[in-house]
Amino acid sequence: MIPFVVKRALAAVAALAFATFSVATCAFAQDYPKRPITMIVPFAAGGTSDVIARAVAEQMGIALGQTIVIENVAGAGGSTALARASRAEPDGYTIAIGNAGTNAATYTIYPKLPFTPDSFVPIAMVAKTFGIIALRKDFPAKDLKEFIAYAKANPGKINLGHAGVGSSNYLICKSFITAAGIDATLVGYRGAAPALTDAVGSQIDGVCDAAASVSQSINEKLVKGLVVGSTVRLATLPDLPTSAEAGLPEFEAQGWNGLFAPKGTPPAVIAKLNAAARTAVETEAVKKRFADLSTVAPDDNEHAPELLQQLVTRDVEKYRKMLADDAKQ
Repeated sequence: MIPFVVKRALAAVAALAFATFSVATCAFAQDYPKRPITMIVPFAAGGTSDVIARAVAEQMGIALGQTIVIENVAGAGGSTALARASRAEPDGYTIAIGNAGTNAATYTIYPKLPFTPDSFVPIAMVAKTFGIIALRKDFPAKDLKEFIAYAKANPGKINLGHAGVGSSNYLICKSFITAAGIDATLVGYRGAAPALTDAVGSQIDGVCDAAASVSQSINEKLVKGLVVGSTVRLATLPDLPTSAEAGLPEFEAQGWNGLFAPKGTPPAVIAKLNAAARTAVETEAVKKRFADLSTVAPDDNEHAPELLQQLVTRDVEKYRKMLADDAKQ
């Protein structure tokens, strides 16, 4: 048995070590950030996540007094970027933006990933997005009813582009073809932007995308909007019908974007990042940018890291069921 005196001495050493660690952590958090921060975006420049990240990062940087540098790391539906983010030092100088695809569905689609949901600490939700199906401008169908009829008459011949298996755009595609009951070929790209480029050039029949990155192309008639998976029409696309209006209420595509840090990042640092994110999405600059993109900032009660964690937990289970067949391939 360990003598009582020794036990007390060991307890005192442990208490001193904890106190020293706590003081050091607090001092680190007070000085944070002392240099630029990297925000990893899991897709190519120009896509939804990238556009949202750049708008939020600029204003977060102002709030924190440091520049936030965007690093685009495309590949494997976002899992390449998340793997890099999970290996980063948990010091608040590397964070990542993610969505239901990269931070929930990916665990079913890629079951052997080198990271898990527990590899990340949630910072804050920063945006709510709306999914759209858009077609090449010369596609023969003029509305959703005609499109579904055409697809059923030509099973497997329609190809729809997305930002990679596991991305939020891929989930829009899966939700859409499931609701419509059609057989379409889903074509993965290294981001939403190159997929949209091919749709504009009529290299593919259409794209599953978020309003944030496809609205401008629809308004400029480079592609034609088919339907938005929302309960209300979007202000930037007033002529685009909702799924219910188009006769397919089962198609729902409302998503989220959130910020994450590697596991082990000090709570005080997470709190600073959360406060900066909240400040950023409440600025007029971000509000205007989001409005232009038909993207919505979180409500006042949706900023907490705990809320983002709940969304991840919910969507991991949701997509485990929806994508069970993908996991078997």
